[in-house]
Amino acid sequence: MAVDAQLDHKETDQGACCSDQLSEEEMANRIDEIIDTFSGVKGALIPVLQTAQNLFGYLPEPVLKKVSFRLNIPYSEVAGVVSFYSYFSTIPRGKNIVRVCLGTACYVRGGKEVLQAIQDHLGIEVGGTTEDRVFSLEIGRCFGACGLAPVVMINDHVYQRVKPSKVKDILVPYSVSEPCGEEE
Repeated sequence: MAVDAQLDHKETDQGACCSDQLSEEEMANRIDEIIDTFSGVKGALIPVLQTAQNLFGYLPEPVLKKVSFRLNIPYSEVAGVVSFYSYFSTIPRGKNIVRVCLGTACYVRGGKEVLQAIQDHLGIEVGGTTEDRVFSLEIGRCFGACGLAPVVMINDHVYQRVKPSKVKDILVPYSVSEPCGEEE
C-alpha cells in the first residue's frame, strides 16, 4: 500500500483536539496502530508523525518517545524533525486552524491588517489557541493564490480577497462548532 493511501486511511477528524481525553496508555496504543500501518515502509518517520498529529491534534512528548522507540530512531532525531517542520506542533492546537498569508502579494494588499482583525476578533496572537480550543492562528508565506490576495485559509478552505471588515463573517460559522472535549 502506498504511503499516501495509508495516510488517507488513517487520517481522522477527531484529532485536532481529542487528545486531552486520552490517557498516555491510550495514546501509546493508538501510536502503535499507526506505526504498525507503516511497518516496512522506508522513511516512515514523517508519515507516522503526520498521521499522529492528525489524530491527536499535536505531538505530545509521550508520542514522540513512543515513535522514537518503535521506529528505532534516536529521540533527538525525532524531536529535530518535529521542530524543523513548521507543520508539526508539540502544543495543543484548536479544532480550526486559521492561516493568514503574509507573502509579498498578500502583505502588500492588506494581509497584515487582516491578520490584526483576526487577532482582535479571536483575542489571540500568532501561534496561539483560543481558550476553548476552537481556533489556532498561524501565518503562512504563500498559498499559491497571489492574484486573489489577501488570502486566509481555515482548515482546507481558502478565502480570497479578504477584507478586515469581513473577518467576523468568515469566522462565525466555525465558532459554532463544538469546542474541544465536547464533540462526542
